[in-house]
Amino acid sequence: MEIVPQLSSSPASIRRDLGEAPFLAAARGERPARTPVWFMRQAGRSLPEYRKLREGVAMLDACFDPEMLAEITLQPVRRHGVDAAVLFSDIVVPLKAAGLDIDIVPGTGPVVAEPVRDLAAVRALPVLEPEQVARVAEGVGLLVERLGTTPLIGFAGAPFTLASYLIEGGPSRNHEHTKALMHSEPALWHELAGRLADMALTFLRAQLDAGADAIQLFDSWAGALSERDYREFVLPHSAKVLDGVAEYGVPRIHFGVGTGELLVAMREAGADVVGVDWRIPLDEAVRRLGGSAVVQGNLDPALLYASWPVLEAEVRRIVEEGRAADGHIFNLGHGVLPGVEPEVLTRVAELVHSL
Repeated sequence: MEIVPQLSSSPASIRRDLGEAPFLAAARGERPARTPVWFMRQAGRSLPEYRKLREGVAMLDACFDPEMLAEITLQPVRRHGVDAAVLFSDIVVPLKAAGLDIDIVPGTGPVVAEPVRDLAAVRALPVLEPEQVARVAEGVGLLVERLGTTPLIGFAGAPFTLASYLIEGGPSRNHEHTKALMHSEPALWHELAGRLADMALTFLRAQLDAGADAIQLFDSWAGALSERDYREFVLPHSAKVLDGVAEYGVPRIHFGVGTGELLVAMREAGADVVGVDWRIPLDEAVRRLGGSAVVQGNLDPALLYASWPVLEAEVRRIVEEGRAADGHIFNLGHGVLPGVEPEVLTRVAELVHSL
């Protein structure tokens, strides 16, 4: 897919006119000529050109380098012909930018030097200022110039998932410290989640002011919660973030892993597009959402390792099930795994476009 630079003398905060883009049309609940497709974590991970560019550069350093993050974001668009670019970043970028001692440890994930588990630690959290993510916004501006007619998705981590990393000190299987704090000290929890909502909102607004065409709020680990706990402890704070960008008029995607029981609540938080992982079929997701919804998903990322006949059958099934929705954006049920052969992703995108 050829990317034609599109230069403009207008302010970067004025988004490109991409009304006919299949991704944006589907997000509005329309049926474009082809089913749009993009892949979570398509920017980086499996691409050899990404690994070459990143040699000797730490993940978070790359996220703050405007030229590098722009190039990494562009790579999968060039290679796969996907219908949207997703900003190369990480959900902990705003935490790092604000001054927290956090790093991404290869093979582990985000690790926090000092877990946040009491009132003093919560109130010591810094406030993210827009200028602290100015280099990310600069990268978005470069992408607006270089992406041509391909929309750009900005993103942020949702308050619950960010809080889980801070409270646990890193990735967690059971989120035991997080759940214990939520229930034992609800006032403390809500203060922490509120501060993280402000941080996510500042980060998203910086991306949107620079020209991003859509946003996705990742609540990666919300599926660890019951619906009751989600509604009490999480929904108000995610709603604060999603409502806070409503004025931009761009599609708002909300996604989490294992959230089949939370889909209705996640849409109530302010989602225009509900991300669905692979655990339930898309037509069942639409039924749970009342029979009318725009959905995104939901190929199991592990099946990218399967034989082509198996993978093709799965892609066809998902596209067919997606026809139950008002609009369907094809994606994975979570992110691209690092060892996936890039040619497989290209072939999946081509197949989706042909159906």
